[in-house]
Amino acid sequence: MESITHPFLPLILLFFIPFSTSFTPLDNYLLNCGSHTNTSLYNRLFVGDSTKPSTIFLSADRSILLTDQNPPLNSPTLYNTARVFRSRSSYRFNIRKKGTHLVRFHFSPFVAQGFDLKVAKFSVLVNGYVVLSDFQLNNSSVLKEYIWKIDTDVLQIVFTPAGNSGFGFVNGIEVFSAPADLIIDYGARLITLTEIGEYRNLSSQVLETIHRINVGGLKLTPFNDTLWRTWIPDEDYLVFKSAAKSASTTHTPNYQNGGASREIAPDHVYTTAQQMNRDNTTFNAKFNITWNFPVGPGGILHLVRLHFSDIVSPALNLLYFDIYINGYSAYRDLDLSSLTTHVLGSPIYVDFVVDSDDSGVIQISVGPSDLSSTIRMNAILNGAEIMKMVDVMSTQNVYKKKKIWVVVGSVVGGFVILCLAIIALLLAMRCRKKTPKQGAAESVGWTPLRMFGGSSLSRMSDGTAYASPGPNGYFGLKIPFADVQLATNNFDRSLIIGSGGFGMVYKGVLRDNTKVAVKRALPGSRQGLPEFQSEITVLSKIRHHHLVSLVGYCEENSEMILVYEYVAKGPLKKHLYGTGLPPLSWKQRLEICIGSARGLHYLHTGFAQGIIHRDIKSTNILLDEDYVAKVADFGLSRSGPCLNETHVSTRVKGSFGYLDPEYFRRQQLTDKSDVYSFGVVLFEIICARPAVDPLLAREQVNLAEWALEWQKKGMLDQIIDHHLVGQIKPSSLKKFGETAEKCLADYGVDRPTMGDVLWNLEHALQLQESGRKREPNADSNVSESESVRPIIVPGVPSINLRTGDDGIGSSDINGSQVFSQLMTNEGR
Repeated sequence: MESITHPFLPLILLFFIPFSTSFTPLDNYLLNCGSHTNTSLYNRLFVGDSTKPSTIFLSADRSILLTDQNPPLNSPTLYNTARVFRSRSSYRFNIRKKGTHLVRFHFSPFVAQGFDLKVAKFSVLVNGYVVLSDFQLNNSSVLKEYIWKIDTDVLQIVFTPAGNSGFGFVNGIEVFSAPADLIIDYGARLITLTEIGEYRNLSSQVLETIHRINVGGLKLTPFNDTLWRTWIPDEDYLVFKSAAKSASTTHTPNYQNGGASREIAPDHVYTTAQQMNRDNTTFNAKFNITWNFPVGPGGILHLVRLHFSDIVSPALNLLYFDIYINGYSAYRDLDLSSLTTHVLGSPIYVDFVVDSDDSGVIQISVGPSDLSSTIRMNAILNGAEIMKMVDVMSTQNVYKKKKIWVVVGSVVGGFVILCLAIIALLLAMRCRKKTPKQGAAESVGWTPLRMFGGSSLSRMSDGTAYASPGPNGYFGLKIPFADVQLATNNFDRSLIIGSGGFGMVYKGVLRDNTKVAVKRALPGSRQGLPEFQSEITVLSKIRHHHLVSLVGYCEENSEMILVYEYVAKGPLKKHLYGTGLPPLSWKQRLEICIGSARGLHYLHTGFAQGIIHRDIKSTNILLDEDYVAKVADFGLSRSGPCLNETHVSTRVKGSFGYLDPEYFRRQQLTDKSDVYSFGVVLFEIICARPAVDPLLAREQVNLAEWALEWQKKGMLDQIIDHHLVGQIKPSSLKKFGETAEKCLADYGVDRPTMGDVLWNLEHALQLQESGRKREPNADSNVSESESVRPIIVPGVPSINLRTGDDGIGSSDINGSQVFSQLMTNEGR
């Protein structure tokens, strides 16, 4: 089938694909609430609820009809009126056809007749079940949609104001029959942390629509949908936009040969898609396309419906791909041809029931299957819907629970009073004894830990680092705002050395003449508060000569400021290419590689679980005055797997060109993902070119793949930085190339540990300086006979550094929420 990727084609298609014949529901109630007149929205007639149609009964004795006298420009007329309820009120709809219905509520706040609808607070019940509890809006209009199986002759919707002085409101209500096959009871795949199987009785669940996405296409309004739904583009949800490429077709979807209908999703959804963008990769590169959809608090089941139509293949049985949801393998080796009657462009959908985690995000990925041919490797997605399974509770159950809690509260209250009396007695007896005086560290709840070989920039005069906050916070790291102002000359713009989404980074000098980098979040914004607190927690526990250190922080006057040691020469990247700085010698480059490896080795082994950086690249390795490397930017870092685990299942994060392909495919993170990224950096250092350069010839775009080809041919010397020609001894170059090659192995199990990488880089430096052979690496179990030609032994753990100059006590931390980008204005 012909696949077209012209950027304006989706817009053209909106005019050339004929609109679908409207679905005609047997029950079809459209109410213009708070109005005596009818109005139209998307060519649908909404009847004024004050006309009291014979099939609707309105019980609202104390309700008020409001009209917005100054409606916004182009505001739908439906949103210019509202019915306000000052007491419990209800609508009753006669149902002629039992079964699945769509129930929609339109809310659009405005101010009229002394009512500010933004402050309304109320609950909504449908047939006695709560769907909205203590609901309150902000300034924007909201459409709440529910898919509900109605098995009674009457549908009752009740609005209940919260509190005696509260009120509720609604602008419009829709109740209409849905096609019988919209939600079916069988076939949904259950994918949760504790269970994988089939989910049954799906139609009996109350579903609330959270996201409805036209993947690879434009926004679709109810004009383009037989069930009058809105579909929005997927661009804002793509994790790596460069990994996806839109595709479109002019062929009308073949519904007769597929498993979907126009009521499942409209034509425009099935004629556009996202596919793998292989323009900047070699023909055999494997990666996923990933979307993150926010869904709110974790622990709630969701129906995830994915829509597919093969519009990218020239023939049948060429497209095989995998689906991952929240890091789990949800569907292996999906062959769209086998799910249809063997006709290309036949729409189908697949349902999954999944639970959300504490991140509040549902992640969906598609990627090539192991069955994919090298030439036809691809994966697609045409559309996605995410619907929350509403935990409805009947009013009767609410009343019962309240009674139970009254009894429980009385019992617990009496028990608490008894406990307080006993505690008071014990304290009185203890006060008779002399209380020993606490030490300074103990008095604020700090646990002092040894400062390691690294930073001389600690502001603790006693040379200790405090790793755990006490009840009064990190007092030893707190810096007054006045001191930060003084250090940066009141945030003088001439001192800006970097910027990012968080704000600006300034060069500064503290009162004790310590040079620092000051990262200031946007003043007054508290959106980054969790990240700010996490960074203090994480970086206060990390001290190493080759890791950028946290000097202190400031949290005054609604400010969030982090103060780091100043690393004078900035990112490694600008010393390699593009800035005209003096080229680094081969010895300098080796020492930078060794220093960076030491810092990463400490991260991986210096804690009980270890820390995985997740964003190793040349912009995140900084150089001080003496060209000593310091790994920076722990914005994507997170704790490694526990002792009884092999990996951490997590959403894909990182930078394009440096990302571990196995992590990308499987979404299983290990410290070997850092090893892969570091391997790219090694080639970047010796070749002095970016990890990805789309301006180069196709075979040269991806540095890792291009350099590996030359390394495997034993011709790495042909592509090295021209400034290094004649500088590198062949033995040193060979050892360096072998090390980088091992780091870039396709599978993590075949890659060395960072300790092994460090040992081999040190060996490469020794070969460069003297040419003498090095002793075998104890960490790698290399025998003496092998020491003539030291090799990297993958999969053998290095010595765990927990004490001494590079060690620290175990730490149960998660650095996934740390601020990003220090001393660079380049984003991820």
